[in-house]
Amino acid sequence: MRIAVVLGLVAMLGAAGPATPNDLSWMHGDWVAVSGERWTEEHWSRPRAGEMIGYSRSGRGNMIREFEFLRIAVGADGTLAYHAQPKGRPPIRFGLISSDAREAVFENPAHDYPTRIHYRRDGKSLVATISGPDGRKPQSWTYRQR
Repeated sequence: MRIAVVLGLVAMLGAAGPATPNDLSWMHGDWVAVSGERWTEEHWSRPRAGEMIGYSRSGRGNMIREFEFLRIAVGADGTLAYHAQPKGRPPIRFGLISSDAREAVFENPAHDYPTRIHYRRDGKSLVATISGPDGRKPQSWTYRQR
């Protein structure tokens, strides 16, 4: 009996496998952060076909200052990654280094800045933080859902 229970637990743990976009469905939605005339918006689609598609745009008043195309997908190597395309440039890959039911951390140590992208769901808010190596020079946005 004990062996069957142990084997069952091992099978359940092994079945968990690597993270997928479905594990990050808590990021889905339209998000906005406003400070005076400055604003930043992020939109994340629901996970579908192994991907989440997003975009970010920031501005002041009625002018867009920055935009970025975003994608979270499982790569050919089977690992989940965040792909950022600031101003539509070629994608920069940040591999998932940790995640749970309300947090995901992506990292690319070879990139100049940021090297780390951290998302955290805090109740009805989504907090996004970018930083350099070892968490240096952090910049955070606390979004509320529209």
